[in-house]
Amino acid sequence: MVIGYTAGVYDLFHIGHLNLLKNAKGMCDKLIVGVTTDDLVTYKGKHAMIPFEDRLEIIRSIKYVDAVVPQSDMNKLSMCKKVGASILFVGDDWYGTEKWEKYEEEFKVEGIKIVYFPYTKGVSSTLINQALIQVRDTPETAIKKNHIIV
Repeated sequence: MVIGYTAGVYDLFHIGHLNLLKNAKGMCDKLIVGVTTDDLVTYKGKHAMIPFEDRLEIIRSIKYVDAVVPQSDMNKLSMCKKVGASILFVGDDWYGTEKWEKYEEEFKVEGIKIVYFPYTKGVSSTLINQALIQVRDTPETAIKKNHIIV
């Protein structure tokens, strides 16, 4: 049985997330998805709009996902080993970076393959958040909150 693993915040779930999960499931028998805890999101200097428990339930409800686990640290190698994954799925924005080239070597030693999927063009949680800010803010409230209105 081929077990695959991927992880993310999955805040403001969108078609790019769905594409990644669908494509990942097509390459493994069992897809396990790590959902980033609120504490880890905060540690990374961000704030999730949707609480962890809700994000967990959203991902758990997707037909391509076989199991969901909390992601409470950034160590994807230890999680892959813990869940028995032989493939890690990530977005291609990491491909070719010095950090991920090092990861590839570490994962290869453990017999775990890294598969990079292309991001869905024109969509990201960051873009959605920015659009919501622009739609909801008047120029006066945007200035008070240091939001930029284009």
